[in-house]
Amino acid sequence: MISTWSEWKRYPRPGRGENLEAPISPGIYEVRIAGTGALYSFGAVDNLAQSLALLPVGSKSWFGRRNASDVPDLEYRTCATSSKADAKAAAERMIGRRETYMSGAA
Repeated sequence: MISTWSEWKRYPRPGRGENLEAPISPGIYEVRIAGTGALYSFGAVDNLAQSLALLPVGSKSWFGRRNASDVPDLEYRTCATSSKADAKAAAERMIGRRETYMSGAA
C-alpha cells in the first residue's frame, strides 16, 4: 500500500545542525533543486530517513570537508509504503508515467 507524498521540505545543509524529517520505513523519496525543480535524486528504499541522510550532496575537498558554496539548494519529499516491494512497484509506475509524458511532449 502506498500513502501520499509529504510536502516539499528544505534539505538540510551540512554544518548547520538542521534535521531531516522522514519516516523510518520503506518508501520512495524525491530530491529536487529548489530553484529549477530539476530532479536531483529519486529512489525506492528500505529506510527513507537513512537513505536521505546518506545522500551524497555537493563535492568534498581533499580534506574531507564540503564547501558550502558547492552545495545546491535542495528540497525533498517522501512517500511511505508498507514494504520495499510496494515502493519499487510505485516507483516503476511513476517512471513509466514520466517516460510516457516526455515521449508525448517531444
